[in-house]
Amino acid sequence: MTKEVTSRRDETAAALDFLGRHAPFEQLSKADRQLLAQHLSLKQYPAGEVIASPEEGAARRLFIIKQGRVTASFRAGSAEEGFWDLGRAECFPIGALIAERPVSVVLRAAEDTLCYQLKREDFDTLRRRSPEFQEFCTRRLASLLDIALHDVQARLAQPGGGATLSSPLRNLVHRAPVTGAADTPLGEALTRMQGERVGSIVAVDDEGRPRGIFTLHDLLGRVTLGGVPLDRPLREVMTPDPATLDGEARGFAAALLMADRGFGHICITEGERLIGVLSERDLFALRRLGLAHLRRDVGEAVDLSALAAVAEKVPALIEQMLAQGASVEQLTDLISALNDHVTRRAIELVLAEQGTPEVAFSWLGFGSEGRREQTLKTDQDNGILFQTPPGRTPDEVRAELLPLATRITEALSHCGLPLCTGGVMASNPEWCLSAEEWADKFTTWVNRADGKMLLYSSIFFDFRTLYGPEEPVEGLRQWLLGMVREHRNFFRRMVDNALGTRPPLGLLRNFVVKKGGDTPNTLDLKLNGITPFVDAGRICALYAGVSETNTARRLRAAAARWDLDEAAVDGWVEGFHFIQLLRLRRQREQLQRGEEPSNRIDPDRLNELERRVLKEAFRQARTLQRQLEQFFQF
Repeated sequence: MTKEVTSRRDETAAALDFLGRHAPFEQLSKADRQLLAQHLSLKQYPAGEVIASPEEGAARRLFIIKQGRVTASFRAGSAEEGFWDLGRAECFPIGALIAERPVSVVLRAAEDTLCYQLKREDFDTLRRRSPEFQEFCTRRLASLLDIALHDVQARLAQPGGGATLSSPLRNLVHRAPVTGAADTPLGEALTRMQGERVGSIVAVDDEGRPRGIFTLHDLLGRVTLGGVPLDRPLREVMTPDPATLDGEARGFAAALLMADRGFGHICITEGERLIGVLSERDLFALRRLGLAHLRRDVGEAVDLSALAAVAEKVPALIEQMLAQGASVEQLTDLISALNDHVTRRAIELVLAEQGTPEVAFSWLGFGSEGRREQTLKTDQDNGILFQTPPGRTPDEVRAELLPLATRITEALSHCGLPLCTGGVMASNPEWCLSAEEWADKFTTWVNRADGKMLLYSSIFFDFRTLYGPEEPVEGLRQWLLGMVREHRNFFRRMVDNALGTRPPLGLLRNFVVKKGGDTPNTLDLKLNGITPFVDAGRICALYAGVSETNTARRLRAAAARWDLDEAAVDGWVEGFHFIQLLRLRRQREQLQRGEEPSNRIDPDRLNELERRVLKEAFRQARTLQRQLEQFFQF
């Protein structure tokens, strides 16, 4: 055996060991990983040497960094700007290889760097052979995010956990439903439920379509307490038109329906025919806490102390949901939905205590609540919209509503939603306004577009109804979308303001962190992490006339109207969601230790994969900002 053969085998073994310890290569099959290792060559680049640049023509090699650091920068005339770092196990330039085009950035060794190289033809071969590698190449951030999310879930998951929320509902149905006709005597229905050991029976028609459901909860509330004879037909005590979902829907759809409506059972259908019933226990196998129970407890809270006790359970539920497979978007949706219910119940309790005012009002949520993006650290951002009755002035109505609004904000604070330190609350006369006054506010902000007005825009343009009539609020929204579209100077100022908040990627290191103070070596995941995405989503939605307030849905809807590249939009949304994931996890850990939750994180405490994904998420924010800058060149 020659020395050359031995050396090549050693190099292949070293490459194989490296690939097996880093995503996404660890996800490849053993055979595909072996093939990749055999075709890699290793090259050293001294500090400052250009590895790839736009002038070289179509990309010819894939680079995988084994050791060292590579900077990427955009050409701007004779200068280079927009640096970010690539580190160990990161690979480039995948997009250019797939599109058969030159790289769009200058890639330079920031220090002495070792890179594995793969020829283009071998890169194409591996993509054809390996579904995992092809998935990574076409959905790089999504692929890494999936791996990171699965890692988080694995650490949170409890032994014996139930089905994941990403599963189709039809896969979660493990037995035929117990059914009967609507005229089945109640006693017979109860006998069947006891014999089958189930908590529900569904009344179906001749075609097998669900027409009503009767549960053990109904037995107590409607039969036992109501004194209903057991010879009465099921139709008299069942819940008509039960909640249904198609079997192709995912587990989270049932979770959100249970949380939103307080249901403990969901009928699963194929077409219109009943194929099964899922209870909350079937879906989540949660030992301590359930969505429907939590939702019902909120609705049945008899006073604010009881409501506050229920609200305290939300973090534990979110932890379990994350372990069960819920996505970040689903989790923030769920937190917002539960906080919505807490808010509505608090308002109902205060109205029962103080009386209902003569003038109907809409309670508005702003900021993260308005966007349905709340995490475990949130405060109140709310206001009131009312219609001024004939013969009365806005000031007179406001005087009637303000004491009520003050009591409601105090109640919400008691339930774990702290008062806004900036005074953005309905108890502030400035934010308890008639529809006409709100329109005047928006007009002033759009026309002036200075620093304070832009701050207000970042808060108040993300509004939605939490309680009361929705029609006046939606009327205000449609008016705003029509009015703002013609104010180009406002959009230019909003874009300039948005570009002033840059993701914390440094020129000479991976992250720009805080120096000194109480939280040294940390970065703010809210201010510098999600804010660039949120600001861009708001601007795009306003300009495109999109009614959505949620950031991800704003970006998708605006991109669809402008026919933007779907892969680029997916990257923005996935980057945004990963930062939200880190926020949720950080806040959950702090709450478990009895600490005040925050948005600051030390990137050195993340594992290697999480740091890679976070860097990529910040790069996506920069890419989105560049898109924003180019699109709004008025």
